[in-house]
Amino acid sequence: MKYVFLGPWLRLLFPCKVIGAEYIPAEGGAILAGNHISVADSFFTPLYIKRRVTYLAKSEYFTEKGVKGTIKRWFFSGVGQVPIDRSGANAARAALDTGIRLLKQGHILGIYPEGTRSPDAKLYKGKTGVARMALEANVPVVPVVMIGTEKVNPIGSKVWRPGRIKMIVGRPLDFSRYEGMAGDRFVERSMTDEIMYRIMELSGQQYVDKYAAKVKEDLAAAAAAGTAGRPVRPVEGRGPGTVTRLPGTKAG
Repeated sequence: MKYVFLGPWLRLLFPCKVIGAEYIPAEGGAILAGNHISVADSFFTPLYIKRRVTYLAKSEYFTEKGVKGTIKRWFFSGVGQVPIDRSGANAARAALDTGIRLLKQGHILGIYPEGTRSPDAKLYKGKTGVARMALEANVPVVPVVMIGTEKVNPIGSKVWRPGRIKMIVGRPLDFSRYEGMAGDRFVERSMTDEIMYRIMELSGQQYVDKYAAKVKEDLAAAAAAGTAGRPVRPVEGRGPGTVTRLPGTKAG
C-alpha cells in the first residue's frame, strides 16, 4: 500500500513530468542513486515509480512515543522506510549489511550517495557505500534525479508550496566488470565518481568536490562564530572549490 490517501493530493498539487521510467528494472534488486536537494525527494521518487522503493531511515523516525510517534511509524513504514540505528561504531556497517540484504532479496533500494541533503542545491561528492552495496549485491545502479523539489520544499520551510517538478531516470550503470572487487577503495571511489558524474549530467547541477556533511559543518561553525556570509578563502590551487566535472572524467 503506497500513498493510498496522500498520493492523489501530491499528484494534484505537485504534478511531475517523468522521463526515462522505462529504465527502472521490472524485477530484481537495483539501486536508485539520486541527488538530494529537498526532504520532498523521498516522497516524490517512490510516488512516480511503479515498483516499491525502500529507503534506509534513521531509527528515530520509528521510536517516538505518543500519538505523533504512532503516526510517524505508520507513515514511514507505509512509504517503504526501513529503520537503521545510526549511533555507535558499527552503524555504517549495519546500514551496508541491511542494504545488501534487501538488494539480494530483490528490492529496489533508494540511496542518496551524498549522504545528506545538499545545503544549497549543488551536487556534492558521493560516499562510496553505494558502490560497496552494488558490488556485494551484484546489482545495477540506476541514476535518478529530482528537479524543482527545492522550490516546493525550500530548506527551513515547514509548508510545501504547490509547483511542478521533474524526475529523470537514467540508463542503469552496470559495474559487473568489477565483480569480486568489493572492498577495493580505488575501485569503489571510481564507481562512485562515475555515478555522481551521471547524476550531474542528468540534473545539470554544479558539482562541488567536497562532502556535503563537511560543508554543513563549516557553515554551522561559521554561523556560530558570527562569520556566516563572509567569503570563504579558496584552497590554494583549487580555485573557488567548485568544478563543472568530476576529477578523472571528461566533460561530455
